[in-house]
Amino acid sequence: MPVIGIFSGTFCNQEMFVQELQKRTEYEVVADSDIVKKACDLCSIAENKIERAFSAKTSVFNNFTHEKERSIAHMKLAVAQTLKEGKLIFSGFSSLLIPKKITHVLRICLIADLNFRKETAAQQMQLSRKDAAALIRKQDEDRALWVQTQLETADPWDAALYDMVIPMDKVNVEKAVSSIQDHLNSNLLQPSEESRKAVENFLLAASVGAVLTREGHNVDVDAVDGAVTITINKHVLMLSRLEEELRTIAARIPGVSSVDTKVGKGYHQADIYRKVDFQAPSKVLLVDDEREFVQTLSERLLMRDMGSAVAYDGESALKLVKDDEPEVMILDLKMPGIDGIEVLRRVKMTSPEIEVIILTGHGSEADRKVCMELGAFAYLQKPVDIGVLTKTLNEANEKIRKKEKRQG
Repeated sequence: MPVIGIFSGTFCNQEMFVQELQKRTEYEVVADSDIVKKACDLCSIAENKIERAFSAKTSVFNNFTHEKERSIAHMKLAVAQTLKEGKLIFSGFSSLLIPKKITHVLRICLIADLNFRKETAAQQMQLSRKDAAALIRKQDEDRALWVQTQLETADPWDAALYDMVIPMDKVNVEKAVSSIQDHLNSNLLQPSEESRKAVENFLLAASVGAVLTREGHNVDVDAVDGAVTITINKHVLMLSRLEEELRTIAARIPGVSSVDTKVGKGYHQADIYRKVDFQAPSKVLLVDDEREFVQTLSERLLMRDMGSAVAYDGESALKLVKDDEPEVMILDLKMPGIDGIEVLRRVKMTSPEIEVIILTGHGSEADRKVCMELGAFAYLQKPVDIGVLTKTLNEANEKIRKKEKRQG
């Protein structure tokens, strides 16, 4: 049976459309939430973090964690595994993860005039037209980046990406669904041997891609009848060593008969390939108003394969805690505005799992006592030996990993 993939602008009657289509076809609906849950079961990333892959806003720590790339790799695997079940309606971002080579997929885009969407948003969300427009603009940014990432096209509503583009401001739901039913009976949409093989190739490529991301690699993977091709799109100093490691990992996966590696069009850009070390601290937030000091510290940690982000005041630090969920914070005490002790107090109230290392040049014994009572992991004085700080960071990271294992 054909598969249906639906990608939609917000406030284009997508829910009503999918419900009516499901009722008439008796197909199973696979929503983004279903793919996220399945991806979560396949990897060690929480559902709420996988969902962030759909957002245009990327975590400041992503260069070090590759969390977004790992999330997408496991969502591809979840989609590939689900595709084998047949009679499906993929609804949402995940529908665009299905390769074009799988020809028994009817790809649909639902969109509407901006005024229609603003009116709908204003009514459904009880917003002003101005706020509705701002909300739609943000949601369209998410969709544009997703399409750019997956299909290398800037316009998410480009008709060339879909088999059908339905203007939901001009066609009612019943008529739109009827037009879909007519297309489902087309011989062109019936699964062929070649299209079924494309599903198997997609599953193998997704399996290899997911395993490579678990090993800390970020590469593109394709597969044809057991022959796997891995494309490296970032510059690496020791290319032959990386290629050998990638081939060794991929060759162990069932169904792989051969592995080839090549460099892609992004290889010659000014970017360095960085394998993720999941044992090293990679989500460290440095909070200090001494800009030169904190930037130098960030660079020294990077040399030790530790990923960090920087905030120069307490207010910015608290926002990063809310938006990007660091695991370890290195915190100065004396800062303008919200001071370090107040930042520590608020962090431990809202995110007690974050380990906070105090690093200050102005603290007293009384400050040390207050910080430790509030839950600081350690209290260090400037100037600090980088070896001592690294050891403390690793100890905080180890505490976090042990807690995760107990909870997992």
